[in-house]
Amino acid sequence: MRCGYFDAGVCRSCTLLAQPYPDQVDAQARHVRAVLGDPADVGWLPTVVSAEAGFRNKAKMVVAGTVDAPTLGILDAHGHGVDLQGCPLYPAALSASFAPLAAFVTRASLTPYDVPTRAGELKHVLVTASPDGELMVRFVLRSTEALARIRKHLPSLRSDLPHLVVASVNVQPAHAAVLEGDHEILLTERATLRMRVNGLDLHLRPRSFFQTNTEIAAALYRQAVAWADEAAVTSVWDLYSGVGGFALHLARPGRDVVGVETSAEAVASAELTARDARLPGTRFLVGDATAFALAATDVPDLVVVNPPRRGLGEPLSRRLEASGVPRVLYSSCHAGSLARDLTHMPSLRLVRAQVLDMFPHTHHHEVLTLLERTP
Repeated sequence: MRCGYFDAGVCRSCTLLAQPYPDQVDAQARHVRAVLGDPADVGWLPTVVSAEAGFRNKAKMVVAGTVDAPTLGILDAHGHGVDLQGCPLYPAALSASFAPLAAFVTRASLTPYDVPTRAGELKHVLVTASPDGELMVRFVLRSTEALARIRKHLPSLRSDLPHLVVASVNVQPAHAAVLEGDHEILLTERATLRMRVNGLDLHLRPRSFFQTNTEIAAALYRQAVAWADEAAVTSVWDLYSGVGGFALHLARPGRDVVGVETSAEAVASAELTARDARLPGTRFLVGDATAFALAATDVPDLVVVNPPRRGLGEPLSRRLEASGVPRVLYSSCHAGSLARDLTHMPSLRLVRAQVLDMFPHTHHHEVLTLLERTP
């Protein structure tokens, strides 16, 4: 992939872009195996590769500049805006939204937040595109001062972006490197964006997490299903279940699936998908994964964990070790935290693994592993 921003030195977010893509993939696989100690007798599946461009389903655009000339992109070292509307990581549905959104900033008189002076209102514009080309747009504001103007001019934005189906305002008042706040104000009739993955409509609410790369996420879920079906599991816990990607894909007649997630919005999204798809034996709970596992009096055939970069942590890892659960399917975005967690689960042996290139041109990765209890 060629990128004029990278060549000009104005954006280096894709740190590996100068390397040929096949070399990036090979190095990533070697890195993951090395961090995990390259254990013997592990069945490593081929790395799942991504499209090199146009793969991101979400744009997190910092808004800077002025009302009349806003920039959408990132900030430079001095806190000034670098416009990245032509970034090749975004598919056409996202790229086509940037110019109308910049024009909307001007039309609604949304003053971009200036980091050096701590003045202004609009901090970010977050845009998510579904596989069907529908859009969710979120305006991250310092306060609700501009809310009335956004509501007033929203019809014109929807006219410019006919595929815009969900819009909201998020309030993040702190001067801190925090993307969004806790207060979300929905502006549209629809509250969810339908993310069609492997024929399943996952409902994504404004503050719900979803993987950045839809095609690689689909491959991740397919592989998890293949391993679970091969083992003929009849009961599953999906800890850190999010909007239910793993749990809903694993749902089958005769299989009991419980998803546990701290975000009430994500749980509501998962429940909506389960109802729409009429998936039997599927329940979702709002709660902490570690607290749920520690309080449980029985264990399922399979535990699925997909934690944040910090990993499971020692309490949950040790609980899984002591629980007697026969299998754990661990999806990790950080091989180092995965390796640490594995040291607390010595009875659960790594038997299969696959690296998935969720984030091309970077050192980030996703690795799916299957752990089985040794006799």
